[in-house]
Amino acid sequence: MSAGYHHFVIEQGATFSQVLTLTDSSGSLINLTGYASAEMDLRKNPESSSAVVTLTTGNSGIALGGTAGTVTLTISAADTADLTAGDGVYDLELVSGSNIYRVLEGTYSIRRNISR
Repeated sequence: MSAGYHHFVIEQGATFSQVLTLTDSSGSLINLTGYASAEMDLRKNPESSSAVVTLTTGNSGIALGGTAGTVTLTISAADTADLTAGDGVYDLELVSGSNIYRVLEGTYSIRRNISR
């Protein structure tokens, strides 16, 4: 199965929170119980050696919702305030045992904060 595609907009100085619901080709929820971890790297471009932001289940940037099939992505307002406005790419991978599943990829835009 190919990874899905999505564009995220992240606003500087505001909490970023997105809940994704994963379904299979028949529309049934994907049970994420037993998935060990997840990681999402945001990079300026695919060749960038360092990530702009890394979200993981270990750093509380990603929460897996078990039988609900949800993946919740979160970046605090303090962390988005430190991001530089611009565009980039990302992918999201889930780990189950020795298997790594790339479930989502795409682009993101960081929009400048005007109110201070």
